[in-house]
Amino acid sequence: MRLAWIFGSSRSGSTWLLRMLADLDGIVPIDDPHLGHHLGVWRPIPLAWAIGEEDAPELTTLLDLKAGEPGYFFAERYRDSWWRPLRELIEARFQAQARELNGSLSGSATFVVKEPGSHAAPLLADLFPESKLVFLLRDGRDVVDSWLDAYREGSWAMRGGAFPVAPAGRVALIRWLSAVWAFRSRAVREAFQAREPADRAMVRYERLRTHTEECLEEICETLELPTDRLVEIAAQHRFEQLPSDARGPGSETRIATPGSWRENLSAKEQAAMHEVLGEALVEFGYESPSRRLAVGMR
Repeated sequence: MRLAWIFGSSRSGSTWLLRMLADLDGIVPIDDPHLGHHLGVWRPIPLAWAIGEEDAPELTTLLDLKAGEPGYFFAERYRDSWWRPLRELIEARFQAQARELNGSLSGSATFVVKEPGSHAAPLLADLFPESKLVFLLRDGRDVVDSWLDAYREGSWAMRGGAFPVAPAGRVALIRWLSAVWAFRSRAVREAFQAREPADRAMVRYERLRTHTEECLEEICETLELPTDRLVEIAAQHRFEQLPSDARGPGSETRIATPGSWRENLSAKEQAAMHEVLGEALVEFGYESPSRRLAVGMR
């Protein structure tokens, strides 16, 4: 199976990227299979950010916490018994969807799996060592801002289990979402660094917006996909091409302007977000206000 993952974080433009790649011949798009949410259940649960101590708890997953316990289904000591069956299950599931989409499968078809739950990226990448990896990275503050908008009455995310957050709960939700972005980004970096350079590509959302064709070409070269229609595909899928009623607040395709968090989050909310995100932002090349202030004081 020719397989490529789009790892990073939800609300990072991964749907846009998948739709562009899906326009190429021989692509089987797999959208949000949520594998990571089954294989990497979050611990502690999000409620901890609202009722815990002032300091944010350390985020991890059940997979990490329980790996050494023999009773845990995915215990490391029994890896030989579940590793191959898990891989075969995932392959069979993707192939079933491909047959429904395309009728028959070509051996040269490439399965592009978008955001399967990137906190499990190291496991999924190890499970398919011959797969390609695309790391789509977006400023965590814009990711948090976008998700916060999804937790509003009538938003696109309600049908998927989101809820309208009360004003009093916004800061706790921001802290949780910030921790998730940092954890996922670090998990994807771990999987990315373990891949050979020829089998991986890293693209920042901010550059994908301004240099779409160039970024697509880099991705296609890594995934060994044709590049002859990229200008046409990029033009067809530009944010500005969407009808006005298909974008904006509460919409799945909301806004494509980097840095919008500055206008959408209050000073208190921004402070809470930077408290959790500060170190991770710097790690991934995004300058945080606190760091800029520190530099200015030297």
